[in-house]
Amino acid sequence: MKRLFAKDLAIDLGTANTLIYEKSRGIVLNEPSMVALKVVGGKRLPVAYGAQAKAMLGKTPEGVEVIRPVRTGVIADFEVASLMLRHFISRVRALSWAMIKPRVMIGVPCGITEVEKRAIREAVQDQAREVRLIDEAMAAAIGCELPITEATGNLVIDIGGGTTDIAVISLKDVVYSVSVRQGGDALDEAIINFIRRKHHLLIGEATAERIKKTVGTAHAAHDDEVIEVRGRSLTLGAPATIVVSGAEMREAMSEVLSQIVLAVRQALEHTPPELSGDIINRGIALAGGGALVRGLDRRISEELEVEVTVPADPLAVVAQGAGRCLDSGDVFSDIWI
Repeated sequence: MKRLFAKDLAIDLGTANTLIYEKSRGIVLNEPSMVALKVVGGKRLPVAYGAQAKAMLGKTPEGVEVIRPVRTGVIADFEVASLMLRHFISRVRALSWAMIKPRVMIGVPCGITEVEKRAIREAVQDQAREVRLIDEAMAAAIGCELPITEATGNLVIDIGGGTTDIAVISLKDVVYSVSVRQGGDALDEAIINFIRRKHHLLIGEATAERIKKTVGTAHAAHDDEVIEVRGRSLTLGAPATIVVSGAEMREAMSEVLSQIVLAVRQALEHTPPELSGDIINRGIALAGGGALVRGLDRRISEELEVEVTVPADPLAVVAQGAGRCLDSGDVFSDIWI
């Protein structure tokens, strides 16, 4: 009966987005990890979740705030994270007509503490009959269809909103891994600071993200593209409009991207020689939302002299990889935490 009615779920609880994979169906939910709350009588009551909450970012009236309960890959606000996950899982279960609580597998950054693992488990335990955790880099490698079960070296880079996970994997185990507290959010913050410093214009998170997606680049090949940006002038105190180029955004994001490339270089330095040869032959898999920054694969490839490939949907590979563990439990049963 459990096999017939239970719909097992894999969740990528990301700093920027939450994705849910339902067994045998694929990705069934992809929403920003945000909740809009209104304070009534000293209590915080949810107003909107996901995309609806993100649309309110920076535009809320007094008494309403938009919360991002996940920071740098771990839960920063347990109460709000529980509300968000309960809402998302309920939406998915309502569509699948599931009668029994599902087993849930959640991707977590490498190197998180036992306290942080416990917080993630407790956030979904009332919506699941069993909670399992899987290393996000391992899930990304499975989602990128790397041969992790073979005696060969595989290097995957998963650039999320709050963290960048880098792992060398062989024989279904992690040979070396490191998690850098730099990701898409750090790039947005770098853009905000650059425009404030150089153009004396104040912009919000949503505008910085739009700039990053439109003209943000890690390579000089996209320097000539431009975008019009609106914000508040720090000198006049009034609304103002400027034009910024891809070259400026490459300069703005350079420090954060350099730290990521340095972490990848260090991972290669800690890799055994035999596995290094495999990585040179097979290349590096670049996943996560940060992989969408134009020219980043080319920059990493040129600096490290190793081929870099990006999957068709880099944002979804962690959820897809965790989902494949659910679909093929006999093959990957020794991988999850």
